[in-house]
Amino acid sequence: MNPSLEIFSQGEEIVTGHTVDTNAAWLSQQAVQLGFTVTRHTAVGDKLDDLVALLEEISRRADCCICTGGLGPTSDDLTALAVAKAFDLPLEFDALAFAQIRQFFINRNREMPESNRKQAMLPKGAERLDNEWGTAPGFAVQYRRCWFVFLPGVPSEMRAIFLEKIRTALDKRFSLQPSTLVSIKTFGIGESDIQQRIDGIDIPAEVQLGFRASLNEVQTKLLFPPRYPDAGMTALVAAVAGTLGDYVFAVDGLGEVTGDLAYTVDQLMKAGKHTLAVVETASQGLLAGLCSGSAWLLETRYECSLERLARKLALAVSTEDLPGTAKAIALATQKSSGADFILVQLYAGDLPALLDKDKLVVLHTVLWAGGRFHPATHSVAGPIKRKQNQAALMALDSLRRYLQRTEPDVLACDLVKILVPVNKFPDAVF
Repeated sequence: MNPSLEIFSQGEEIVTGHTVDTNAAWLSQQAVQLGFTVTRHTAVGDKLDDLVALLEEISRRADCCICTGGLGPTSDDLTALAVAKAFDLPLEFDALAFAQIRQFFINRNREMPESNRKQAMLPKGAERLDNEWGTAPGFAVQYRRCWFVFLPGVPSEMRAIFLEKIRTALDKRFSLQPSTLVSIKTFGIGESDIQQRIDGIDIPAEVQLGFRASLNEVQTKLLFPPRYPDAGMTALVAAVAGTLGDYVFAVDGLGEVTGDLAYTVDQLMKAGKHTLAVVETASQGLLAGLCSGSAWLLETRYECSLERLARKLALAVSTEDLPGTAKAIALATQKSSGADFILVQLYAGDLPALLDKDKLVVLHTVLWAGGRFHPATHSVAGPIKRKQNQAALMALDSLRRYLQRTEPDVLACDLVKILVPVNKFPDAVF
């Protein structure tokens, strides 16, 4: 059985919601990857008695606890004092810690406030964790069954100390058997639809199924226990991803390094040595922004209305035939840019309709590639930021689907490459 680990965040700003506790989420991911069972996240404000009581509780039920925050120089930083009271370990002055804190200020040509001396007071017998990125040293103590690690709340300092000093120590202290988390990343399909599609798949009881949804993607997560057979893992992931078909744009956890939809398109474009020109309206420049910094993006154009776009391109356009208009714009753009692919995005209606959160907007996207037009039609609703974001991603996804269908040899993800033959990519409409 995997050892249990709790995460304890200290600070009034965490409890009141003024600061989002990204530390706990990041530490949980690290702990699960190592092989711990993360049992609780707890946040406590700047109240000494509450801190002492929680430390006592955790010492009796957890094998390990990682605590963040409360190591600063001010009166509301109470972690070291709480440890001293909870574990009966009086605070002692650590001369080396103090010298490191002073050097931090010397290096910046600043005078050290007297209050920073407090940060050199550590519980008796604690293992000091040097902080090379800030003034607050961390420390670690064993009390009862639990090994406690106390880290600064500043995320950059916390992560650096954990990666350089704690990760290796955890491997040595505990017998860890890491699980394997595989995330199947999709765009254009919701959680409920995914659940319905995969209901017929026999997922073993020891494999945990979960979902993580955001505006940009939905991840179907499969957590495999330690020593789960590789062949069985690959088969189950292939079955789930195959059922989801062309909605899948990447698979995380089987050895490949993947990212979001824009990252996937970037890798495919680089591998195929292609170039792209973009013309957009509803996405208001965000589509080009998703491709920013990419050498393969040769030309971008954004106009707030079809009429302005037509004047700039000196084209006769028809609001009654947006797909045909998009094709004409694609051809004109191809002549001016010389790009391999042209992505044109138009929307039906006017700017007030786009800005109205209660009005649905129909998007017409045309990809010119391989000497052919590949049109797609979608509907988006909601506030302008949502419409803008979805319009950009839907257009980019049209390009991704074309690339994954036509060039499986350049795919970064072997599993997606295997699945391409069973995915349904119509020639004309995505």
